[in-house]
Amino acid sequence: SLCYSKLSCEEGHSGPTHESMQAVFDLQPFRPVVNLSNPTITNISFTLYAVLGVNEKTQILTTFLWLRLYWHHEFLIWDPDECDGVIRISLPVRQLWSPDIIVYEFVDDDVSQACPYVYVNHTGHIRWDRMLRLVSACNLEIFSFPFDVQNCTFTFGSYMHTIRDVRVSPALTFKEMSENSKRYLEASGEWELVDILGETSILQFGIDEWDIITFWVVIKRRPVLYVVNLLIPSSFLMLIDILSFYLPPHSVDRASFKMTLILGYTVFLLIMNDLLPSTANGTPIIGIYFSVCLALMVISLLETVIITNVLHHSTMKYQEIPNWVRVVVLKYIASLICYRWPEDVPPPSIPQKDKSDSPNDSSGPWIIQPASQTPAQHPTSNGG
Repeated sequence: SLCYSKLSCEEGHSGPTHESMQAVFDLQPFRPVVNLSNPTITNISFTLYAVLGVNEKTQILTTFLWLRLYWHHEFLIWDPDECDGVIRISLPVRQLWSPDIIVYEFVDDDVSQACPYVYVNHTGHIRWDRMLRLVSACNLEIFSFPFDVQNCTFTFGSYMHTIRDVRVSPALTFKEMSENSKRYLEASGEWELVDILGETSILQFGIDEWDIITFWVVIKRRPVLYVVNLLIPSSFLMLIDILSFYLPPHSVDRASFKMTLILGYTVFLLIMNDLLPSTANGTPIIGIYFSVCLALMVISLLETVIITNVLHHSTMKYQEIPNWVRVVVLKYIASLICYRWPEDVPPPSIPQKDKSDSPNDSSGPWIIQPASQTPAQHPTSNGG
């Protein structure tokens, strides 16, 4: 019987005969075991070759894998001594039974190039190397963009066969898979591989159980592009807006200058909007940073309008400053911002009632004289 015998070989013929292999090909629809109560053990390993894209809006990760599957075919066994020393042959995968291993997070068709052949060892062990363009669902966290680290899951397992028919296990250790992926991963992309972790478990649904392997692929974004194109220009615009307070309010139209800065910052945000990730789950912290910068520039413009209005009214009439405003602004806020009083200008002090009627103080104790009008100049002006 074929189920209990090896493949036959002939003298002068390298490898098993075509007739004996054709008998195995006729059994392609059946799982290749002599005893159907024994499960077929499938070993899985992969190498992450490239990260093709990350779509934050649709929560999809696109990667390219080199996938390798191993399983045992109990009907493809021959003696190398009888077959001219041939220990390995290649056969078309469509003519043999293959395990229905899929990735549970798969959300799109595989458009990668198919590998139509497998290697078969004389002991019946089969190795199938294939390329896989994996489009998978991944829960992306973009709050710390562009310094984010993503952890995506790849779950390998049989789609139809339960644990009694097909068992899966890793062909290499998870550390070896991670080191191989770091060695072959393209270094010119936006993402770099941090680590590959994994574990084997059993998926239970109703009364059926499936054997699965769960891989956690941890990737980190390279933030140089976003720091140069987003953070540095925004910081420069904010620095210019802060330095604009040193402009004299009378000689330069500071309000127009600040409005020009706000307009330029808005155009900058519109141009760079395509670089920012968009998702309904939350807003990245860099988006909050841009909003705060824009709000500070608007507040700076409002402060300039208030100062311009105060200066405009101060040229028309002079009013006595309230005591509490003078004390809060000229004493506490001045100390808070480390303001140092000029030597020729006395610091603000609480007025005394017995000096309120002094003839030398015509405008009251709450009017500060400019630095050019020092007390030493009054006798000269009165003498003239």
